[in-house]
Amino acid sequence: MARPTRCRRICMEPAYERFMPQGVFCGEQVILSIDEYEVIRLVDLEKLTHEQCARQMDVSRTTVTEIYESAREKIADSIVHGKMLLIAGGNYRLCDGSAYRYCQKKCKMRCTENMCRRGANNMRIAVTYENGSVFQHFGHTEQFKLYDIEDGKVTAEKIVDTNGQGHGALSGFLTSEGVDALICGGIGGGAQAALAEAGIQLFGGVSGAADDAVKAYLAGNLSFNPNVQCNHHGHEHGHSCGEHHCGEDKHGCAGHGA
Repeated sequence: MARPTRCRRICMEPAYERFMPQGVFCGEQVILSIDEYEVIRLVDLEKLTHEQCARQMDVSRTTVTEIYESAREKIADSIVHGKMLLIAGGNYRLCDGSAYRYCQKKCKMRCTENMCRRGANNMRIAVTYENGSVFQHFGHTEQFKLYDIEDGKVTAEKIVDTNGQGHGALSGFLTSEGVDALICGGIGGGAQAALAEAGIQLFGGVSGAADDAVKAYLAGNLSFNPNVQCNHHGHEHGHSCGEHHCGEDKHGCAGHGA
């Protein structure tokens, strides 16, 4: 039986969770786990040796070296090929203060001790849902389809009703369902801010079949608009929430008639 992976200790979660290349975005992304982010922070910014980094993260030096090499390769892939860099997931726990002799800080307890977070490939994805497709107005969606992901594969899925909850309550609804990422069509700025506050990653401007969108996300080639907006109050079609493909112009929301 394989030995379980040791939960890595980190000082704090990153303040910024994504970085976008300037110019035409081709829809590809690289996921840098939070424990990989922490190794980069400690080694490249704080100038710790791999041995010092290992003591602070409560892992072996060889593990730090493996994490460091993986992180550097992902960052290079993002920079060289113009892929969006997402910082999310990983096998980690937040420092509870027991490591202050290494980091010179008496950290406050910010999560249950020894509780590992779900990894980048173990998560729950929600999709605004109507008749098998991605519903195009987040604030008006009556259903979400939820997908449980383990090791990059869908292991369970279900459809849940929002019970008439509107814009302001939907982020709380998704949080209560344990959602890590949302795929949707159009979405307003207020809802985006609420999702960001809740720590839910947003992939807006998506259209087509909900199942296909999740498959594309897991394959790393989901087409979405990182700057999606959706002002549908009073002018049904006057919003910009289309997909953005490499070499193509942005389009309006799919599925809306003239």
